[in-house]
Amino acid sequence: MAGSKLPVAVVGATGLAGQQFLAALGDHPWFDVVRIAASERSAGKKYGDAIRDAGQSRWFATDPLPARFEALTVENAAQMKTDGLAAIFTAVESEPARELEPRYAKDVPVFSTASAFRYEEDVPILLPAVNGEHWKMVDAQQKNRGWKGYIIPVPNCTTTGMVHTLKPLADAFGLKAVMMTSMQAVSGAGRSPGVLALDITDNVIPYISKEEEKVEKETKKILGLPDVKVSCTCTRVPVIEGHTEAVFASLGKPASVEDVKKAFRGFGAHMRELALPSSPAAWITVHEDPYRPQPRRDRDADGGMTTSVGRVREDSVLANGMKWVLVSHNTKMGAAKGAILAAELMKVKGRLG
Repeated sequence: MAGSKLPVAVVGATGLAGQQFLAALGDHPWFDVVRIAASERSAGKKYGDAIRDAGQSRWFATDPLPARFEALTVENAAQMKTDGLAAIFTAVESEPARELEPRYAKDVPVFSTASAFRYEEDVPILLPAVNGEHWKMVDAQQKNRGWKGYIIPVPNCTTTGMVHTLKPLADAFGLKAVMMTSMQAVSGAGRSPGVLALDITDNVIPYISKEEEKVEKETKKILGLPDVKVSCTCTRVPVIEGHTEAVFASLGKPASVEDVKKAFRGFGAHMRELALPSSPAAWITVHEDPYRPQPRRDRDADGGMTTSVGRVREDSVLANGMKWVLVSHNTKMGAAKGAILAAELMKVKGRLG
């Protein structure tokens, strides 16, 4: 490993989001994974053994497991030390996150995929291209809590794609209201009830617990627009990876379809000078083909980091209405790689390492 790389840990490394962290960090130019941790059940095992069940690999990420991680010993997340680490990436459920993340953040920055701290006033929900200036909230967080580190969560994976498309429109035309219906991949649920194979095959699950509330609350906080009305219906569909969303927006002033497409295509230009390794070439990819985007064809575009948009049309019901369909990769940009991107921003800002 290059001596200049920052040593980091991945907690929750055996789950899908944790696996996506390892896949993305295998040859990262800035970060070097030196520790991995999971539940007590996996602790003490070599990572390659911890993700095997009856001899079968349970590596679920589409990108291969970097070979050097197979021999790393999995630590108990509840007992893992933070000494020598520049950052910790966590991919655990909200309940253990509520306990583990503050303990880590006393000394080390934590980048989280969990919702445990998203809604607290001194915690930014950070998407660098959308609300990159919110990183400054960590100053108040450290002061309020007496921490040397901080906690930065990424948004709910369903929120991520939508706010990337709303931000350029809000900046250019203003934004009054948003309505959205999601068709979410099963990978977003892990092994939760209601999405096992025989539940989801030939089916649509019309309810995802607490998902709609998360999207509505997070959209306002990320965009800094508390008065925008947000309403959504979130469903689960038999797709492995990639969330599809139909979005309807009432803009603050009239805009043409071409105006909206131009705003989409131009979004993220301000990020180029930062040269963050995980940044996509295009933050929003606009398709003219009315049959795009599709999760199977578009979820991995730009390494799973672009938001693919199509079917941009005027809406005749909402005032200054526009509507479009998007696909966003829920476990890459919407989870692990989005958290890595946030860590890259903090490094550039001089708040990491």
